[in-house]
Amino acid sequence: MRTEIKDETQAPFSDNNFFSSRFSLLASKDRDFLLSPNGAQVKVSDLEGKVVGLLFGAKWYPPCHGFTQILVCIYEELKNSDPQFEIVYVSSDEDLDAFNNFYGNMPWLSVPFSVLETKKALNRMYEVEGIPCFIILQPYETNKEDYAAIRNGVELIYRYGIQAYPFSKEKLEQLHEAEREKRDNQTLINLLANQYRDYVLSHTGLQRKVPIASLVDKTIGLYFSAEWCVPCVKFTPKLISIYEKIKQELAEKGKDEDFEIVLISSDLEQASFDSFYSKIPWLALTFKDPEIKNLARHFDVEGIPSLVIIGPDGKTITCLGRNLINLYQENAYPFTDAKVELLEKLLEEEAKDLPRLVYHEGHRHDLNLVSEGN
Repeated sequence: MRTEIKDETQAPFSDNNFFSSRFSLLASKDRDFLLSPNGAQVKVSDLEGKVVGLLFGAKWYPPCHGFTQILVCIYEELKNSDPQFEIVYVSSDEDLDAFNNFYGNMPWLSVPFSVLETKKALNRMYEVEGIPCFIILQPYETNKEDYAAIRNGVELIYRYGIQAYPFSKEKLEQLHEAEREKRDNQTLINLLANQYRDYVLSHTGLQRKVPIASLVDKTIGLYFSAEWCVPCVKFTPKLISIYEKIKQELAEKGKDEDFEIVLISSDLEQASFDSFYSKIPWLALTFKDPEIKNLARHFDVEGIPSLVIIGPDGKTITCLGRNLINLYQENAYPFTDAKVELLEKLLEEEAKDLPRLVYHEGHRHDLNLVSEGN
């Protein structure tokens, strides 16, 4: 059940007082302003008629840094072309120094750090359960169907980037339809290639390049990863071992099929990319290739490591390749629903011979046994 915050000092909703009910929580009895990056005060009323994003975040939480960097690029590009867009930072920072340090990298407005009640009220109003959280408020005069708060702003930014603006119902429907068409027409070539590049990097061959066309009809894993990512560093050796076992089994069986992986790197420096790529045996997109962001949006990749499996027909089999590797190792290949269903049935058969309860010395009581997938 959604929490409704009521202010008895406000008049009932009407077209004339829409602004006050919309942005009243950003102000208080003693304060009618927000802070700008240069420390100047900007009246809350200046937000009227604008598309406004409320960014809930904090310096202490790493995912906020990555999302904020993306949002800064979008904001600066939009401010140059459309001044009717604004963002307000709602901080969950632990102290003023952390707030100043994090907010110092942002070009938009902010609720003052010391105004605790305002921040609490905004978190309650929009039921913020985790950060980063990006709530988008539409100007009332655009369309009465559009002004309900959009709560999945982080997902929209990751998926569509600047193309999501102005976040209207019509715009989002257009993007969803275009996305459906793209998925229906998806091929390996239109996923990985562009007008400037029709190859991926390889450790072998004279030119250290492999034509993307030569990968068609193979099962392909798109491995989103980076050297700076600790979970990636831990998962990559396991994936290398599984990759080599799958390749060996296919070769021994003489099957007319193949499995390949392509690294989609999020490394920030060429040296880091080169170091990471030198340790893995598969292919890779070039460093900072423009298709990397497009692929991350297309597959809704919000965290790494992530392994997306593409079938021989160029269609997506699963975006949960990492989970399947962890659960079933090399047996997960070719990652299809039919194979996963078979593996689950085998586990269920094995589980029939296991006890339902096992006494645990540490807990000093019986524990229920469940499958690893659960």
